[in-house]
Amino acid sequence: MPGIVIVGTQWGDEAKGKVTDFLARDADCVIRYNGGANAGHTVVVDGKIYRFHLIPSGVLRGKKVYIGNGVVVDPDVLVDELESLKREGFNPNLRISDRAHVVFNFHKIEDGLQERLKGNLRAGTTRRGIGPTYSDKTARFGIRIADLLSKEILQSKLDLLVGFKQKIISQVYGENIRLDKDKILEKALQFGHYISDLVCDVSAEINGALDRGETVIFEGAQGTLLDIDHGLYPYGTSSSTIAGGACIGAGVGPKRIDKVIGVMKAYISRVGTGPVPTELKGEVGNRIREVGKEYGTTTGRSRRVGWLDLIPVKYSIRLNSIDEIIVTKLDVLSGINPLKICVKYECEGKTIDTVPADIRLFEKCKPVYEEIEGWPADVDWRRVVRDGYDTLPKQAKEYIQTIEEYLKVPISIISVGPDRRETIVREKP
Repeated sequence: MPGIVIVGTQWGDEAKGKVTDFLARDADCVIRYNGGANAGHTVVVDGKIYRFHLIPSGVLRGKKVYIGNGVVVDPDVLVDELESLKREGFNPNLRISDRAHVVFNFHKIEDGLQERLKGNLRAGTTRRGIGPTYSDKTARFGIRIADLLSKEILQSKLDLLVGFKQKIISQVYGENIRLDKDKILEKALQFGHYISDLVCDVSAEINGALDRGETVIFEGAQGTLLDIDHGLYPYGTSSSTIAGGACIGAGVGPKRIDKVIGVMKAYISRVGTGPVPTELKGEVGNRIREVGKEYGTTTGRSRRVGWLDLIPVKYSIRLNSIDEIIVTKLDVLSGINPLKICVKYECEGKTIDTVPADIRLFEKCKPVYEEIEGWPADVDWRRVVRDGYDTLPKQAKEYIQTIEEYLKVPISIISVGPDRRETIVREKP
């Protein structure tokens, strides 16, 4: 022990990659348990930027890293990430669950066609084939990593799946796109050969590590508000993004989890469609977007940004049993005065402080703000990191204290820049 789960408390992009990399220095291994190449985790080391879509962020620390059964694996992306790391001089100690499902090109085609037909119900997907792959998994004719290691098994499954997808593409969507089964089979077998030495029973390895007293970090992708069950349906993702998903997606029991850490930005952002009550569209929003470099790691799309909304974070704490909070990108708010924090909603004449299931109701929610004095733009963040939390500007400490008092969960770490060194660890009382 211990098992530590890292979850996003908002709409994803909370800097979980940086947080995982930072905490991995004291861990033995890191496992991704959900999502696929739709995730974009960024780690900055000595000014150099590394971006990961599948490989866990702990890889830069030389730790054992695992892709769990809850992840859907895009062969092209995984090979590209592995080869890129090797060119940079890293030797990734990666293992892949034999139970993880595989993303094929026809899933990406289907993803795009589905989005086109959904109209106002578009989820704003990354078009990476994630949803269709999870759909096939649930329908019980998906293809798993283990299947790639047997030509006979893979061929029989592809005979069924490719034929089915061909009919869907041509007869449902009316598209004249021909799927070449032989080429699909050949490419899948090549990928299977490439990763054959990396495939294992990840659940057994993770449980073994915990039995030996090792520290395991369960790295979540996306955020709580994108969860398939508890997020803002249908404007979310296709996997379980909450702490409970770590047990399912890594193959461990709930008693294996000793701590849940929630990651939140000092403001909010999201990619894609769906209501965002505190969204900013004017000068302040543009400033936050540019200073915070709020552009998707996976899609490159500009993110929608807004004032900090504590209602989703409070909701996330309830769903995830969060023990402590890490606040990121506090530095981005420097020079903005006043700052606003949403503490409740007004909706149809009532005051509410939770996230409603009815998306039409959520669209009507109007934020009720508390105003807080901002801090200067010229903060010497390097000095603050060196000298500790007590040297934060008075207004920045008030901002943190307001969050902490509302959420009733301690804030343990504050990130004030993208580099792993630009991190403030608070002294525990």
